[in-house]
Amino acid sequence: MNLQTLHWALIGIWGLLAVASVIVYAISRRSPKNMSELVARTRSWWVMVAIFTISFLVSNTLSIVVFALISFLALKEYFSMIPTRRADRRVLFWAYLSIPVQYFWVYDGYYGMFAVFIPVYMFLFLPFASLLTQQTDGFLKSVGTLNWGLMLCVFSISHAAFLLILPPTAANDAGGPGLLLFLIFLTQFNDVAQYTWGKLLGRRKIVPGVSPNKTWEGFLGGVATTFVLALLTAPLVTPFDMAHAAVAGLLIPVAGFVGDVTVSALKRDLGVKDTGSLIPGHGGILDRIDSLTYTAPLFFHFTRYFYY
Repeated sequence: MNLQTLHWALIGIWGLLAVASVIVYAISRRSPKNMSELVARTRSWWVMVAIFTISFLVSNTLSIVVFALISFLALKEYFSMIPTRRADRRVLFWAYLSIPVQYFWVYDGYYGMFAVFIPVYMFLFLPFASLLTQQTDGFLKSVGTLNWGLMLCVFSISHAAFLLILPPTAANDAGGPGLLLFLIFLTQFNDVAQYTWGKLLGRRKIVPGVSPNKTWEGFLGGVATTFVLALLTAPLVTPFDMAHAAVAGLLIPVAGFVGDVTVSALKRDLGVKDTGSLIPGHGGILDRIDSLTYTAPLFFHFTRYFYY
């Protein structure tokens, strides 16, 4: 397997998107139901896949910058949703400043600082920056929401970018880019598969108090579909043997579902439908990467433990 295989994998994704677009167009023409959301979702996928492909092919550095921008936009959406104190506005500056610092550790390949900068140093620094405002009302809630936002939108997502830094192995000449492609493709495909199976067969609610549209049929159908796809694609772009491919094929859809419903719980608590409106048919950036907030760190450490 070599980099040419990786390029063919990208071509395959474009082909799959083209087929899906034709199917969506045919369904929207014949279905009596309003399919405008599904059509908008499909159009947005073309834009997102184009951005991902360009950054992916140009350089690792550009891809890291794109992930940093995604973290910035997601954190911005998060802070725009949660209630913050006037005194916290100065503290938000330090939270945003942590994004380029965290992604510099990715660019530099400095795993030691990458792994502790946000969960240790920023975790300790933000409460200190907050207490300097001398506003103690709501202090605990403030530092908790600030740190959770950084963990969710920056630290978790930066694990996807760090995959790019992982070197090739004897069994995987594509190295980190192949692993990143595997993660992103399966995470996003799982979202689509669970949504599709849920629409087609969904009957029994799985967590109605958090996400009423999620069903057992959608969840299990998505897990099964993603599992099979993982077994088929792992030999092309990863060093995984069949056993590890099978584990990854279960880890990604299950973790993706948990990430999705976790952000859904946040939105339900805040009384909002979407985290934003940047992506037509999908909502905001955080709506689109909610599954990745769980799959990226778990997949990264699973891969690093067994192969690096």
